[in-house]
Amino acid sequence: MDEAEAKGKASMPEQDHWKFRPPYKIHKDNESFNTRYEASCHCGRVKYQLSREEPLDSKLCHCTTCQTQHAAPFQWAAIFHKDDINFTHGHHDLEWYDPSSKSIEHKLPCKVRCSFCHSPIMDEGRNMILLFPSLVHLKTDADKANFKPRCHMFYGQRVMDIPDGLPKWSGLNDQSDLIEDSPPELVKQFERKREEERAEKFKKGENK
Repeated sequence: MDEAEAKGKASMPEQDHWKFRPPYKIHKDNESFNTRYEASCHCGRVKYQLSREEPLDSKLCHCTTCQTQHAAPFQWAAIFHKDDINFTHGHHDLEWYDPSSKSIEHKLPCKVRCSFCHSPIMDEGRNMILLFPSLVHLKTDADKANFKPRCHMFYGQRVMDIPDGLPKWSGLNDQSDLIEDSPPELVKQFERKREEERAEKFKKGENK
């Protein structure tokens, strides 16, 4: 944080200090931020960039909270580090919602939306962020493949069946039971293959 930012932060009430911390801190031109993707909300007031080629994980969540919050049968979320995102417009035009306490304060973990069109922007956790790939401008088939969902979570709460052969967890992935069309042996083979592919990409420096 430079001197100007430090003064700006000092002049703000503590509840507004989030503006100077990732994921909301703006990366300046002289900082190392390699833009890989661009994204925006429906109205275009909130825009951001991503520097990581492939999310740390990509999941479909069928929990009832996601169903209600997105008015959809499930949520598609991609996990990133907070430093992987750079807001270019509208990062002060956001609103928060904590579904646990039903509060609109910026209290982690919370859901983040555009305050104008109310498009869901992300779920902000204490350490990571869950972004929504439908906002990201994926221009090529390779880009789309990078964000392809790897599993279903809370599939036991689903409102529709999706027989796609992906691992289906009754609750959180790796912490609950595999159900429906995800035989354990096939799931192990799938996960082993994906991990080998990701390890190879990391080895080649392709997943930065």
